[in-house]
Amino acid sequence: MGDTRGGCCPPMDLFRSETMQLVQLIIPMESARLTVYYLGKLGLLQFKDLNSDKSPFQRTYAGQIKKCGEMARTLRFFKEQMLKAGVSPSAKSVEETEIDLDDLEVKLAELEAELTEMNANGEKLQRSYNELVEYKIVLRKAGDFFPSAQHSATARQREMELNQMVEESIETPLLQEQATSTDLSKQVKLGFVTGLVSRGKSMAFERILFRATRGNVFLEQVPIEAPITDPVSGEKMEKNVFMVFYSGERAKNKILKICDAFGANRYPFAEDCGKQALMISEVSGKISELKSTIDAGLLHRDHLLRTISDQFEQWNLKVKKEKSIHHTLNMLSLDVTKKCLVAEAWSPVFATKQIQDVLQRASVDSNSQVGAIFQVLHTRESPPTYFRTNKFTSAFQEIVDAYGVAKYQEANPGVYTIVTFPFLFAVMFGDWGHGICLLLATLFFIIREKKLSSQKLGDITEMTFGGRYVIMMMSLFSIYTGFIYNECFSVAFDLFAPSAYACRDLSCRDAYSIGLIKVRDTYPFGVDPAWHGTRSELPFLNSLKMKMSILLGVAQMNLGILLSYSNATFFGNSLNIWFQFIPQMIFLNSLFGYLSLLIIVKWCTGSQADLYHIMIYMFLSPTDELGDNQLFPYQKTVQLVLLLLALVSVPWMLLPKPFLLKKRHENRHQGQSYTQVQGTDDALSEANHDSHGHGHEEFEFSEVFVHQLIHTIEFVLGAVSNTASYLRLWALSLAHSQLSIVFYEKVLLLAWGYNNMVILVVGIIIFIFATVGVLLIMETLSAFLHALRLHWVEFQNKFYEGDGYKFYPFSFILIDDEDYWSNKESNKNDFGGVEF
Repeated sequence: MGDTRGGCCPPMDLFRSETMQLVQLIIPMESARLTVYYLGKLGLLQFKDLNSDKSPFQRTYAGQIKKCGEMARTLRFFKEQMLKAGVSPSAKSVEETEIDLDDLEVKLAELEAELTEMNANGEKLQRSYNELVEYKIVLRKAGDFFPSAQHSATARQREMELNQMVEESIETPLLQEQATSTDLSKQVKLGFVTGLVSRGKSMAFERILFRATRGNVFLEQVPIEAPITDPVSGEKMEKNVFMVFYSGERAKNKILKICDAFGANRYPFAEDCGKQALMISEVSGKISELKSTIDAGLLHRDHLLRTISDQFEQWNLKVKKEKSIHHTLNMLSLDVTKKCLVAEAWSPVFATKQIQDVLQRASVDSNSQVGAIFQVLHTRESPPTYFRTNKFTSAFQEIVDAYGVAKYQEANPGVYTIVTFPFLFAVMFGDWGHGICLLLATLFFIIREKKLSSQKLGDITEMTFGGRYVIMMMSLFSIYTGFIYNECFSVAFDLFAPSAYACRDLSCRDAYSIGLIKVRDTYPFGVDPAWHGTRSELPFLNSLKMKMSILLGVAQMNLGILLSYSNATFFGNSLNIWFQFIPQMIFLNSLFGYLSLLIIVKWCTGSQADLYHIMIYMFLSPTDELGDNQLFPYQKTVQLVLLLLALVSVPWMLLPKPFLLKKRHENRHQGQSYTQVQGTDDALSEANHDSHGHGHEEFEFSEVFVHQLIHTIEFVLGAVSNTASYLRLWALSLAHSQLSIVFYEKVLLLAWGYNNMVILVVGIIIFIFATVGVLLIMETLSAFLHALRLHWVEFQNKFYEGDGYKFYPFSFILIDDEDYWSNKESNKNDFGGVEF
C-alpha cells in the first residue's frame, strides 16, 4: 500500500510492519459527517463495523446510501451515453469544490430525464427515417419489375383456372358448361403484398409461402445491392424486395401472418405509374425533412453530453466520496443519548497527532460546541498489517502479499525480495543482450508512467505496467549475470580484456581442454570468451551453474532460518530460538553448508576431488579414508562431527519443545482462574508465547507433539528437497543459453551462409520473432514463475507464516480500489436494488 498521505511521518520501515493501535472516537452528531470527511482525506484509519448485527435496512444512513446509489446509477447511464456518442469525460484535473448533494441529485435527475426524452424522440425519428428509406427502395425496385411480374402472375392465374375448368368440364352438363364459358371474360383480380425480407431468410420465406398456399401465389424477389438499416433492430442488414401476388382473402391473411413471422416489413404500392412517381417524390421530401430534424436533435444531444462530460468526473468523485462517507458512518454506533457516534478503528501509532488535529479541525469547521474524544483502547485482537511503500517497493510487496499477508510485525520478506527476486531471475535469464532488450521495453513504461497511470489499460498491459520496476530490476540483474556468463544473444565478446587462452593447434576446438593454453592473465570478469564455441564450454558451464545454484540456495535458506530467529527474538519466543532456530541451522549447515564449503574449497584449490563421492560416503562409510578426495586436513574428523550434529539436531527439534510447552502451561494456570488484563504489546507477546492458543482450555499434549513431529519431518525432508529445487536455476539457465545458440546458429548464421539477400532478410525476421516470442516473453515468464516459486516455497517457508490481514484504511484515494470495498465487512448488500 503506497504512502500517499500527507503529514510528517517517520522513515519507512519495511522490515517490520507499522506499530498499530486500536482507538475509539466519540464524535458529536453535528460534526460526524465533516469529521469522517476529513479522516477520509487523511486516510490513516481502518474503521471496525460496530453494527454487524444489523441489516442494511436498520442502519442510520441507509437512505443516504440509497440516494448515492441512485446518483451513481445515473452517472453510469451518462457514461454509457457518452461512450456511444464518442464523447469522453474531461481529462483535466478534478478540483475539489463544494457541491450540495441535494442540489446535485435534482440536477442529475433533470439531466437524465432530458437525455432520456431526447433518446426516445431520436429513436422514433430514426425508426421513421429508416422506414421511409426502405419504402423508397421498395417503390423504386418494385416499380421496375411490377409490370412484368403482374403479367406473369396473371398468365399463371389464367392457366391455373383453365386447367381447373378442363378438369371439371368432364362431369359438367352441357347447358352449365355454356354458362361457364360465357364467364371467362370476368376474371378475378389479383392482389399483391410488397415489402422487404432479410436475405438470409428469403429461401425459407419462399418455401413457407408456397406450402401454406399450396402454390397458389406468385413470388418475385430482387436483392438490394448495399446493406440497409433495419427500422426495428437498428442494425445493418442485407435484404430483398419481394412482391407476392395472391387471389382471395384467405390467401392474403396467410401471407400477412407469414410476413410477420419472418420480420418482413410491408409497404403499400400503387399499380399506376404516375402514383408511384408521386409517392417517391413525397417519400423523398419526408426523408429530407427527417434527416434535418435528426441532425438537429443529435447536435443538441451532443451539446448536452459535452456539458455533462465537463463536470462528470467532479460529480462522480463527489458521489463516490459521499457514498463512502455514509458507508463509514453506518459502521459507527449511536451512544445511549443518541447525540454522539462511537467509532473504533485501527491506526498507526505515528498518526496519533494527525488524527487529533483532524478531529479538532472538524469540530471548529462544523461549529460544534463539543469536540470529538480520542482515546486508545487495549485489546488482545491481532492488529492489521501495514507497510508503507512507494511506487518502487509496492510491486515487490505485492509479490509477497500474493502468497499471504504478513502477521502483525512479522519479519517481512519483501525487503529481501527487492534484491533476491530479480537476482534469482537473472541467474536463469543471464544474457546481457536480452537484458538490454528487456530494459528498453521497461523504460518505455517508466518514462511514460504519468500518462499511462491515468489511462485505462488492458489486463496484460496493466499487469506489466504495475510491475515495471520489478522488470527493470530483473533486466539490470540479467545484464550483470550476462556479463558473468559472457553471453549476448549466445555470442561471447572480449569486453573487458582479450582471452587468456589460445589454441595450440587446429584440433583444440574439438577437444575438451587439450589444445587450449594460457597465454595471458586471467580474464578479469566473467567467463573467458575462449571457452565459448569449444567442446569444453558445456561441461564447464554445466559445472559452474550447478554448483552456483547450490551455493545460492543454501545461502537463501540460511537467510530464511536467520529471519525465523529474528521473529523469535522480536516476539520473545525463547523456545523457538533453542528448539527451532539452533537445530535447524545445525542440520542444514552440517550437510548442505558443508557441501557449499567443499565447492568453494575445490574452486580455490583447483582440486580434482569428486564431491558426489565425498557426500555419499559421508553417510555410507563415514570412517573410510578419503584418499584423493581429501580437500583439507582433518576433513574426515570434521565430517564425523558434522554427521553427528546432523543426527542429534533431529531429536533436538522434535522432543524438548512439547514437554516444555506442557510444563509452561501447567505453571501458568496452576491455582489461577483469572489473570489481569494486559496491554496490547503484552497481550500480543503472550499470544505468541502460547502460539497454540490454549488459554484456560485443556492442554492437548498429543496434538502438540504430532504438530511438532510434522514440523520436524517437514523441515528435514524439505532441507533436501529445497536444496534440490534450487537446481532449477542451473537447468533454466542452460536451457536459455542453448535456445539462444540454436536461434543464432540454426537461423541467423544459416541464413547468412546462403549469400542471398532474400533468405538473409527472412532469416533475420525469423530470428527477431523467435527471440522476442520465445526468449523475451516465454522465457521471461518461465524464469519469473520459477523465481516466484523459490521465494514462496524454498525461502519463505523457513520463517514466514503469512496469516495476517492487510490494513485497508478509509481513504478517498482508495475509493476506486475493488480490494478496498471487498475487504469491508458489510459491502454490497442489496437495498432496493442499490449496492452498498
